[in-house]
Amino acid sequence: MSIDNALVMILAGGEGKRLFPLTKDRAKPAVPFGGRYRIIDFVLNNFINSGFFKIKVLTQYKSDSLNKHITRGWALSPFLNQYVDLAPAQMRTGIDWYRGTADAIYQNVFHITDEDPDYVCIFGGDHIYKMDVSQMLNYHKEKDADLSISAIPIPIEEAHEFGIIEVDDDWKLVNFVEKPQYRPKSIPGNPDMCLASMGNYIFNKDILLDALNRDEEIKDSSHDFGKNVIPMLLKEGKNIYIYNFHDNTFPGISERERGYWMDVGSIDAYWQANMSLLDYDPELNLYSQDWPLRTFNYNYPPAKFIWEEGERVGMATNSMVSEGCIVSGAGLSRCILSPKVKVNSYSQISSSILMENVEVGRYSKIKKAIIDKNVTIPPNSRIGFNREEDIARGFHVSPGGVTVVPKGAIL
Repeated sequence: MSIDNALVMILAGGEGKRLFPLTKDRAKPAVPFGGRYRIIDFVLNNFINSGFFKIKVLTQYKSDSLNKHITRGWALSPFLNQYVDLAPAQMRTGIDWYRGTADAIYQNVFHITDEDPDYVCIFGGDHIYKMDVSQMLNYHKEKDADLSISAIPIPIEEAHEFGIIEVDDDWKLVNFVEKPQYRPKSIPGNPDMCLASMGNYIFNKDILLDALNRDEEIKDSSHDFGKNVIPMLLKEGKNIYIYNFHDNTFPGISERERGYWMDVGSIDAYWQANMSLLDYDPELNLYSQDWPLRTFNYNYPPAKFIWEEGERVGMATNSMVSEGCIVSGAGLSRCILSPKVKVNSYSQISSSILMENVEVGRYSKIKKAIIDKNVTIPPNSRIGFNREEDIARGFHVSPGGVTVVPKGAIL
């Protein structure tokens, strides 16, 4: 089913400072995930699978690899007025880059007036989850809402890390608090849980355009939806309803997948989210035929595992290995390999992520590491065994002990 009266605007300009050095040369939504995807693929698949085919991707920070990925991998049918269009920052309203989430939409308001939809869906481009967005739009219509916000239930003791939404018994917004230092109001009927905003909004078009124009006139505004626009609309008594993401279902959903939403905002969270894909029954299933996950497809040959003589055995256990990889007489355990990785004989790699076009020399040992694209690791290297040694070599080591070798590093 095609939903023709809604325009999707995906905020994909995020700098992702806490994911450095993976974001040294790319925006956070362009960071690879799960071997052959990019983070932005998840929100794009959510909309396509839900029947939304008019999508603008708002880019800003270091967007070159994101631009290439969208252009090559996300061509819809212009004949049917279906598109995933890049909308780079153009400074149409002044000399500023985007000053906040609301300003990013304000500077691109001509896309909304040109398309003239009834509804505008404004979602972030940097989270990992599956969602049938049509269910949220139906909820928005049923409630006769001016604005609907998706929220996820979290334990109340974690409230200080999130923007927290407080609702009445009808799930109408009564208060929004950014990272509260006190105990917030719990979910109706569930005293141990509160609601964290996912930063995903569905607006009625006219309400959105009016709010953006008025926010632009306020000189001391941060021009941000969470800090400025939503509190303004709440104060005016607009109908703002909260959609419970935990109620969302999609074809082929497993009970473990219900409510899965991951902000891979730090190196440790990113590494853990990737590693959890390797579980027998993962919280995020990449293999469902009912909710396909599309991305740019490389035209590479199948993965190859060679040699079986003594200790020189090419094998991988509990791992995901993408196309174009060659595991030549080396052993992998709990690893994720992007396309075109080559691991040479007698090397042992565990609990690691190797991105595209990495080559590992013979007799190397790597554990709990992320090796970014286009890195050649010399023979006899040891990575992830000695924190001080790794830092001295110019690698980044996270608080959780994940060693990151930056893109294109010369070892």
